[in-house]
Amino acid sequence: MNTLTKLALGLMGQVKPRPAMGDSTACTKLPPPARGGGMPLMEALRHRQSQREFAATPLSEQQLSDLLWAAGGVNRPELGGRTAPSAMNAQEVRLYVALARGLFLYDPQAHELQRVVASDVRGVTGYQDFVDNAALDLIYVADHTRMKLVPASQREAYAYAAAGAMAQNVYLFCASSNLATVVRAWFDRHALSDAIGLGSDEQLLLAQTVGATKGGDPPQAS
Repeated sequence: MNTLTKLALGLMGQVKPRPAMGDSTACTKLPPPARGGGMPLMEALRHRQSQREFAATPLSEQQLSDLLWAAGGVNRPELGGRTAPSAMNAQEVRLYVALARGLFLYDPQAHELQRVVASDVRGVTGYQDFVDNAALDLIYVADHTRMKLVPASQREAYAYAAAGAMAQNVYLFCASSNLATVVRAWFDRHALSDAIGLGSDEQLLLAQTVGATKGGDPPQAS
């Protein structure tokens, strides 16, 4: 669906998820992330970029596991520490994963995906046409109930900072793994909130598309 069509449907309140395709298991246990190897940091920074053309090729379960762990997984189990920082360790940013087979919430402690909606929500995550068919779209959501130690006037800024750190982790992982990605803030917030089923204390922050590079080399195994 092209951008103009999405904008028109948005004005009519008709931006809706599509039926899910494939197995939409309620809980998907991910394989352990590969925490070694990869591209050296300085080289990954040199290759970091936003791309807006994606092949529809799904990511492997290992690539998905490594991607989500890089974004906000637990890297210090004894402390519950994450790969991305958050103010006062509130860990307020929830990471949703929109796949063709459904919408899932990433559980960092269990390193698994928990199904939220058995629908394909990718097309609702942005007005751009490429979001519909790329491998996945990440959705960063702030849970303000986890930020009670942060003054109310500062919660939004803190949450955006945490989401930005997570999104940069994704960029570096994609650069290291020959995947394409772009972070986005242009989407129908009402339609996406409804599609996810967000409550009054939850705030949409950013979305980020990830997938194989269109017409490029196949993704590298992590």
